[in-house]
Amino acid sequence: MAVPKKTSSQSKARYHHGDLRRALIDASLALISEEGFSALTLREVARRAGVTHAAPYRHFADKEALLAAVAEEGFRSMAAQMRERMDRETDPAERLIACGVAYVLFAVQNPSHFRVMFGPHFARPAEHESMSTEGGHGFGLLLQCLTEGQQAGVLRSGDTLLLAMASWSLVHGLASLLVDGVLEPMGNGSLDPEAQAVAQTRLLLDGLRVRPQNG
Repeated sequence: MAVPKKTSSQSKARYHHGDLRRALIDASLALISEEGFSALTLREVARRAGVTHAAPYRHFADKEALLAAVAEEGFRSMAAQMRERMDRETDPAERLIACGVAYVLFAVQNPSHFRVMFGPHFARPAEHESMSTEGGHGFGLLLQCLTEGQQAGVLRSGDTLLLAMASWSLVHGLASLLVDGVLEPMGNGSLDPEAQAVAQTRLLLDGLRVRPQNG
């Protein structure tokens, strides 16, 4: 018995996303969240998106290219949230707090994005220029905060890049611990992520502040 061919209208009815690239990224994030990275293949992403297994190749050469698109989106969104929260503050010290808190909250609210952004998924990072560019924006905002604080005489002088690396290490470490649920068994569950982020970034700020001269 012959299988009747689908008409163009039937095909269009099955594919209803409109934005194939968006549909594939969303399917990837859902798959990572539900089953982990080991389950991620272009074929499975296509199945979840309701398209043929060849459809992802219209946008992505391979799985790494798809993950790079996910990471690029994450870096862009994270930097936007950092900038939005920083813009609420005028004091350099408070802007630094806002920068760190926004970073942590993005990670907690978008764990799949966060794991892709900082995971060991990219054997060819040089091929993903847009991802690298977006990835530098958040760090640039941190450098901006520290520079403003130094210029205002609020934060200690010194190599701004080294201070930024130390600050990022603390904030990123907290974000990773929260995303992985490591802090819950330690009895710190009474503080929500935002409270955790504020407390830790204020400790960081205490270490960066200019100390009054004795005498």
